[in-house]
Amino acid sequence: MSSIDPEPIAPRLKPRRRRFRRIAVAIVSLLVVSTIAINVTAYMQARAMTHFVAAGSRTEPPESLAYFHKLKVLLTGVQIPRPENHSTPADAGLAFQTVRFGGAGNDDCEAWVVPARQSKGLIIAFHAYTACKSTLLPSATVFHDLGYDVLMVDFRGSGGSRGDGTTIGYREADDVLAAIQFAARRWPNCTPALYGQSMGGAAILRAIAVLGAHPAGIIIESTYDRLLSTVEDRFGAMGLPAFPLARLLVFWGGVQGGFDAFALNPAEYAQKVACPALVFQGGADPRVTDAQAYNLFEHLAGPKRYERFASAGHCGFLSSDPGRWTNDVKAFLESLRF
Repeated sequence: MSSIDPEPIAPRLKPRRRRFRRIAVAIVSLLVVSTIAINVTAYMQARAMTHFVAAGSRTEPPESLAYFHKLKVLLTGVQIPRPENHSTPADAGLAFQTVRFGGAGNDDCEAWVVPARQSKGLIIAFHAYTACKSTLLPSATVFHDLGYDVLMVDFRGSGGSRGDGTTIGYREADDVLAAIQFAARRWPNCTPALYGQSMGGAAILRAIAVLGAHPAGIIIESTYDRLLSTVEDRFGAMGLPAFPLARLLVFWGGVQGGFDAFALNPAEYAQKVACPALVFQGGADPRVTDAQAYNLFEHLAGPKRYERFASAGHCGFLSSDPGRWTNDVKAFLESLRF
């Protein structure tokens, strides 16, 4: 008959239970702290990407940063000085007038009117993310030389317009609509065509699909299909995993901006865009992939044309092949009814 240990079993189990509880508490605490840290990082990243600083140097493109600096940017966020215009149409030999419109005081947005001698129609041009209307000068010069009036617009937060931030295409759609309404007063017998680079293209599509804009046609360059897609691409450019920070960044960006950032999807807007469209995409674009650009293109509901410039980067089509870009634009504009 085996002997029975006189020491009670329960007391022997208590130290094990205490160790298990300590481990469990440590794991839960670590998870809570990690979750808070990740969300704080995403919040800071979102704020840095959507709120411009008054001065300082801009953070280099993520793909050009050394690994240590990528980690630093990941933790502290990028630094983006408020975009300012450092040139005017006069620097390109073009006469122009500065105008304002939009907002409660009808003066939130600043724009330049570049008139043609014998106008064939009006092009309203919108810039990319972290840019301003002076970056549109090369394209505007071509439009002018082809015989079109050009209205070059600063989105709120950039250049001569009010504000110091961006919603990466969401509220910029309001500025697109305000520009069209201004144009209706200034050119009452003309339906304008719209030209947008990157974020400008996203704002144009939302203005048409959601706000009821009716342009003669649109030209969009390097425009993302979903905001989440382009945010994920930025993590990819840094060689860092996009999950879960990309989704958290989009979430907090929307919270800070007061809108559903996951619903900022130009490919979905495109389904309600029935006007003629010309879409440009670069084969060397580090921000918007071919698949994303073509996904947007396929969703467009009206007559459309897709032009891929194999060696062009983000919005680099005119500089990549000036002759081809000009001919494509000329043919497209001549097919429209202004």
